[in-house]
Amino acid sequence: METSEKVALFSILVNVFLVIFKYVLAKISGSLALVADAVHSLSDVISSGAILIGIKISKRRSSSFPYGLYKVENLISLVVAFLILGAGFEIVKQTFSKGGVTYLRQIPIAIIGVCVTIIITYLFSRYEYKKGKQIGSPSIIADAQHIKTDMLSSLAILIGLFTESLGIGLDKFVALIIVLFIGKVALEILIDSIKVLLEASVDFATLDKVKSIALSEPRVAEIKNILGRSSGKYKFIELVIALKVHDLKTAHSISEQIEQKIKQQIPHVDHILIHYEPISKDVLIYTVPIDENQIDISDHFGDVPYFYFITLRKKDNRILEEKIISNPYAQEKKGRGIKVSEWLIKNGVDVVITRQRLEGRGPFYVLSDADIEIIPTQYKTIKEIKQALAKGSLEAE
Repeated sequence: METSEKVALFSILVNVFLVIFKYVLAKISGSLALVADAVHSLSDVISSGAILIGIKISKRRSSSFPYGLYKVENLISLVVAFLILGAGFEIVKQTFSKGGVTYLRQIPIAIIGVCVTIIITYLFSRYEYKKGKQIGSPSIIADAQHIKTDMLSSLAILIGLFTESLGIGLDKFVALIIVLFIGKVALEILIDSIKVLLEASVDFATLDKVKSIALSEPRVAEIKNILGRSSGKYKFIELVIALKVHDLKTAHSISEQIEQKIKQQIPHVDHILIHYEPISKDVLIYTVPIDENQIDISDHFGDVPYFYFITLRKKDNRILEEKIISNPYAQEKKGRGIKVSEWLIKNGVDVVITRQRLEGRGPFYVLSDADIEIIPTQYKTIKEIKQALAKGSLEAE
């Protein structure tokens, strides 16, 4: 049995106890308000039972409902919202009723009993609300807020008992304040449920987190579109991204990695749909490992002192930019080649030209996974590389 089912079952047991306890108090004290409150708690038993049924049904999938019946929870929350409104009306009705708390007996026992019900409902509503937030269940959260109205109605009865014993009738004013609060709670649940049922977007904080997770992948060039909707406690995300890769297998692998990261970092994501498309680049960035003299091409890779970067326009092989950057990992003792490869990816490199054969080594797999072309060369100087690029003989595919 899942946590949501256990909490819903616990809620039913608590409400059954409250129904019996309030009815016994009503018989002892002769309070019609307590009788009405017992009936109110009975409606809580019905709503908690409906929530448990909703949680059970929401997990089912079929050919007619391939995405599941998660919205059943939101539908149940909508019903609970109307029950809360009904509870508010009931409080008004019992407070303004002439038979409310008149001709009472055993008032001290009734006061103690009502205090016990207030403590029970307060503690359980806090517990249920906390659990609902933890598991992201809208119906459990709604039920916790509904149960809180029991505490408020009991509080209204308690004040009525006190004021009645003192001959001061303040219960009507207290009832109006409580009903306003109950109406606010019901309205919040109502709006949240309707938003989900009408396919409203998930909150902006969640979408921003999805965006930051996707952009943390260096091969993602752009987020073209991002959509999200809720269904019950679950979220459905859709992404359209531009990738700095041209190989479809690599693009699919990247999308799977992004999907896994999103599900790990954002709770209750049921389904992610990622559309990916390669970007068409007008310019390519080449890089070459070079020696200390900044002229000769090095026979090494991970421990070279510098890398020469050259930006080339594809249509006419014109050099747009040249720069030499120090290798930040040249002095590393372990994993230099892999760290350098990751650094080159972050710098937007498209092609690596090297005299050292990288096949079968860590840097080769890192660069290949990023769809970076590796071109072996026998040229010895930067000048020779520039001349070959100008002729188009080193042009990347």
